[in-house]
Amino acid sequence: MQLLVATRNRHKLKEIEAILAELQFDLRCVADIPTLPDIVEDAASVRDNAIKKAVETAKLAKKLTLADDTGLEVDALNGEPGVRSARYAGDEATDFENIKKLLASLKGMPLEKRSARFRCVVAIADEKGLVDCVEGICNGTIIDDERGGGGFGYDPLFIPDGQVKTFAELSPEVKNRISHRGKALQKAWAVLSRYLREHSA
Repeated sequence: MQLLVATRNRHKLKEIEAILAELQFDLRCVADIPTLPDIVEDAASVRDNAIKKAVETAKLAKKLTLADDTGLEVDALNGEPGVRSARYAGDEATDFENIKKLLASLKGMPLEKRSARFRCVVAIADEKGLVDCVEGICNGTIIDDERGGGGFGYDPLFIPDGQVKTFAELSPEVKNRISHRGKALQKAWAVLSRYLREHSA
């Protein structure tokens, strides 16, 4: 069965493929279907954004669709950048620009006050509507200098609780096991597995 992933981010797609590999879906992303428009992520929460992307993309593509949205919530910044994490420094901001703004916002803040969490919501929909929605959270700390060459987004600044390395320094296998997206996709695995059983008869 084909599973469409509502993202154009190849880094994200690679993580999703690795975690869902055993389900043996034929994974495609929206970049593989040029006629599909981008869904405007204008909801007030990562949950609502994920649901909107999944439901609207599934309806347009007439395919089972998985969408996720992720926010980095920094306690010292009252939960910012949150739902605007990918656009923290502007609508067309690069990872570098977002990191630069985050570091500027936290300048002078001691490490013990830099607690944060990544929140990832995964929504699954088919052309009839929402199938299910699950969430994964990873708590950690924001450091003051970028470390590591892996990952993407804010990964070089985020040390998950219980680790000494940033997400960008950890191996993909370790990151996928403990990360917010990994936890959400492990729950999504059960949802997709059930969907497969119900629709393969």
